[in-house]
Amino acid sequence: MGKKIEFVQNYSDLSTNQGFQFEFYCNRCRSGYRTRFKPSLTGKVSEVLDAANSILGGIFGRAADIGDRIHSSSWEKAHDEAFEDALNELKSDFVQCPRCSSWVCRSNCWNTKRGLCKGCAPDLGVEMSAAQASRSVEEVWAHARMSDEDRKLSAKNWEETIRATCPQCEKPLASNAKFCPECGFQLVQKKFCSQCGATNTTGAKFCAECGEKMV
Repeated sequence: MGKKIEFVQNYSDLSTNQGFQFEFYCNRCRSGYRTRFKPSLTGKVSEVLDAANSILGGIFGRAADIGDRIHSSSWEKAHDEAFEDALNELKSDFVQCPRCSSWVCRSNCWNTKRGLCKGCAPDLGVEMSAAQASRSVEEVWAHARMSDEDRKLSAKNWEETIRATCPQCEKPLASNAKFCPECGFQLVQKKFCSQCGATNTTGAKFCAECGEKMV
């Protein structure tokens, strides 16, 4: 039985027919390392055969086929060796969290004191600072005062019908204004009931308070 090759999932294979190269990255912050490109000897042989076959009009076509078959097995063997070398070179820069099984970089995402990744055991100082900043933002929102313009949209004004557009020029209305800022049309028009004196909106046929017919 051949030698087993250990593998991980936090990597990308950038190898080509011309050589081998791999990227290993942290599952948490996604930063990582790339191995230096290692040329493939079988790739060079295949290139030479392909070039000769092209120049000489296919005379070496059979030789090129043989070269491809040699390249297939030899390249796979070289690829395995290059991958194993890359693992041995960069494995010490990563560590697998025993809780979530993620591979993380030792430099940024490993909590040495806890023996866990920072996703499972965040730095308390960092979390405290973030919590304070979040609380500060909440305090800012809680103590922010409404501008005079925004007060027109406060709760007491919701008792009235608020138009989204001017009924005359049909332009959008940004606030609950009394007059259209575009054409000057009087947006708020009220009628008073002759019977009870209650205020009614324009267009009302009967008083909303006593039911008297509006004139």
